[in-house]
Amino acid sequence: MQNRALWEELVSGLWRESDLRSLVDLYEIRRGFYAGSTTFSVPLKNEGVFSMAESAGNKPILTVEEGEHVGLRVVIEGDNFLIGRGEECQLVLNDRAVSRQHARIWREGDTYYIEDLHSKNGTWLNDELLEAPRPLTDGDRIQLAMTVRIVFTESDATVELSFEPGRLKGRLTLDRDARRVFIGQQEVVPPLSPPQYRLLQLLFDAGGAVCTREEVVRAVWPEAAIEGVSEQAIDALVRRLRDRLAEVDPDHQYVVTVRGHGFRLDNPGPG
Repeated sequence: MQNRALWEELVSGLWRESDLRSLVDLYEIRRGFYAGSTTFSVPLKNEGVFSMAESAGNKPILTVEEGEHVGLRVVIEGDNFLIGRGEECQLVLNDRAVSRQHARIWREGDTYYIEDLHSKNGTWLNDELLEAPRPLTDGDRIQLAMTVRIVFTESDATVELSFEPGRLKGRLTLDRDARRVFIGQQEVVPPLSPPQYRLLQLLFDAGGAVCTREEVVRAVWPEAAIEGVSEQAIDALVRRLRDRLAEVDPDHQYVVTVRGHGFRLDNPGPG
């Protein structure tokens, strides 16, 4: 309880003064306090990150809308902008499926371009595999390794500053920070296995849309080639996930098979 009180006092003060640069920082500090740590540091890796009280001015913005850092917004500074896991990147993503230098955005005149830097798990622009540099336009969606999705917003567009973790509101919810799953007020225990959780998160983030088998493979087994995972392995994983969710809510099937297309999450409203 003492750690919780310290956490709430810290966040209240820092948030008012806009010293905390992103919601990711909140997660990192919270981990330290709830683990009983008496010392901590505020990570400021993403130098272009701005808080709710700051403005991007007339510069383009990248907004993470899917993945571990959902809600993170970064202003594109300068003419050369790297995205990846490496500390040298301007947008640092702590995701093992993302390469150290995964993609690059640069400016020529008034136009911004993006290219994949020979990443292991690929980059997609508006659901098309990025095989050559492409210009960016307002609203473009950039997918990295099929685990992180980012929206590109032009300088003259209005950026919505609300933060809402998870676009699908329903009976089933995720605590992304702790990788916990709840159905109503009841937690799924023991916790899902890592493959089961990655599959569920993929379906959850899709907001009810169908996820193909190829997308499942990229999300669950990012190190494996698509041809290296059999349909039987995918079906077995789906079956195990259904069984785990049914332990809490046996009256509803959350993972639905759409024959010939893939899978989607049927997440009914609370109550």
